[in-house]
Amino acid sequence: MGRVFGEFEVGQRFVTPGRTITEADIVGFACLTGDFNPVHCDEEFARQTPFGGRIAHGPMGIGMAFGLASRLDLIDGTVVALLGVAWDFKAPVRPGDTVRAEITVSEARDVRDPELGLVGLAFNMLDQNGTLVQSGSARLLMRRSRPAHATWGALAAGDKDVKSSG
Repeated sequence: MGRVFGEFEVGQRFVTPGRTITEADIVGFACLTGDFNPVHCDEEFARQTPFGGRIAHGPMGIGMAFGLASRLDLIDGTVVALLGVAWDFKAPVRPGDTVRAEITVSEARDVRDPELGLVGLAFNMLDQNGTLVQSGSARLLMRRSRPAHATWGALAAGDKDVKSSG
């Protein structure tokens, strides 16, 4: 279960594990979005571009940044809404590159609804060489308490571990 609003403090920093960009990622993203631009899908074409070969779709990095944040259990089940994203693409990401995200809490403030708060996150996506490939920010509406119906995460004191019968 992700963090709740009160567990975010401006200036907190998180570093995610790495994730290697695969052929399947690029093809899957092309199929999902319908973006079959040859710079992503045609090696012969892409070799003739300034990139010198195929590159991953830029927006795929945004989704991966949020997925990497989920691996740290920052927002799963506690984010109510994504309010906005601003993103810059600094360098190409290629098949075989391994990316990770450095995430900094840039904002944490109250909103009208007393059950929620606004959290701003700044993302830096780095490749295996430490090159900044993407950077951006997101504003999230976060819960102040964990949903009672959540079925994952830490057990409360006194709760029994639930075992599968299969």
